[in-house]
Amino acid sequence: MDGSDQVRVADVERERVAAALAQAHGEGRLTLAEYDERVRAAHGAVVRADLAPLTADLPPAPAAEQAPRRRPRVSPLRAALAVWAAVSVLNLVIWVAVSVGTGAPVAPWWIWVAGPWGVVLVLQALAARAGFTPPGPFGCAVRTPR
Repeated sequence: MDGSDQVRVADVERERVAAALAQAHGEGRLTLAEYDERVRAAHGAVVRADLAPLTADLPPAPAAEQAPRRRPRVSPLRAALAVWAAVSVLNLVIWVAVSVGTGAPVAPWWIWVAGPWGVVLVLQALAARAGFTPPGPFGCAVRTPR
């Protein structure tokens, strides 16, 4: 036993061991009684030496599962397109409701909201496809991550 075994454990370490035990139970490597006993011991652990024997007889988790999963990054253009679509649909629904409520067709004012905004988005998409990057807010240059 070296000195690091006597270091007090944090809640994160206890939860990590509890998650490994839950996975082992889900795979059928531990019975419910073993799982319950080991999880209780994990949550009651004080130092690292208390946690080590709880997973010693279990296979290590694959490295890919240990790495935190990152959400795929949504492009700003795709986000702007989603917002445009939501606002356009909302305006269309309001226009239909007003038309039905008055009993007569109302001028399609929603086109003046969706149309110019949509044209700007199409131009931005074409520019992005051609390799042009749009300026940032207030005309400032935007750094792109490498």
